[in-house]
Amino acid sequence: MQRRIKKAVFPVAGLGTRFLPATKAVPKEMLTIVDRPVIQIVVDEAREAGIEHFVFVTGRNKGVIEDHFDKQYELEATLRQRNKTAEIELLAKSLPRAGETSFTRQQEPLGLGHAVWCARDIVGDEPFALLLPDMLIHAKPGCLRQMMDVYEAQGGGNVIAVEEVPWENVHRYGVVKPGTWSGRAFTIDAMVEKPKREVAPSNLIISGRYILQPEIFAEIEKQEPGTGGEIQITDAMIRLQARQKFSGLKFAGKTYDCGDKIGFLSANVAYGLDRDDLSGAFKRELKSIIEDAGGF
Repeated sequence: MQRRIKKAVFPVAGLGTRFLPATKAVPKEMLTIVDRPVIQIVVDEAREAGIEHFVFVTGRNKGVIEDHFDKQYELEATLRQRNKTAEIELLAKSLPRAGETSFTRQQEPLGLGHAVWCARDIVGDEPFALLLPDMLIHAKPGCLRQMMDVYEAQGGGNVIAVEEVPWENVHRYGVVKPGTWSGRAFTIDAMVEKPKREVAPSNLIISGRYILQPEIFAEIEKQEPGTGGEIQITDAMIRLQARQKFSGLKFAGKTYDCGDKIGFLSANVAYGLDRDDLSGAFKRELKSIIEDAGGF
């Protein structure tokens, strides 16, 4: 029987070394895309998809993420004194209700699979969504909402978001072998972690959004560390596929890797241009900057 997805896991324990010195004191997930932290955008995507409980797997020096999703009484009192109604409403809109967030620690950087395993007791024996905050997916409706539609139409199972990359880049990702297609969705016949180009089954890569059944936790627990001493989620999914259905969704939207400087800058441009209150002036400013730099 299909069970509704109510919980989502967000691994936010990474150090963000590619963004030093900015991330020396500020978690990479709190770097802003225009005026919203990266993690807020991903949480909003989950909320749009119907998620009711947000589980954050954190590490040292990540307390500011917990503070971000809490009430700040001093700030709200000051805003009320200054009649800043719009700002108060904006803060309230982004704030989960009491009891909707949980935080657990990943004490060692042992990989994505291990981070997911750290959330096992909070998730419990129910299916859940997994969203990687580094990967912003600019889509309407959101990528997870599109995945929920596939999950509901197919009566459950596991669903993975995928996208195409150039063939010369497949060795950097987990890659899926598609089976039977139905629109943008398809059955997954096989998954391979970081294959060489000549043996890759496709150029469809796993792109940071998952719907997983709770049996994945037992597979992760049996997983031996791989390259770099990390426990990979793809290896656990490959074993789980032997007894459960996996589907892929080639979602409608564009991914920005915000763990990469170019991806982060590109995301700021894309999200800024998508804002009715900013796009006109922003386009003019971008045009001026490009012209001053000598054009393309």
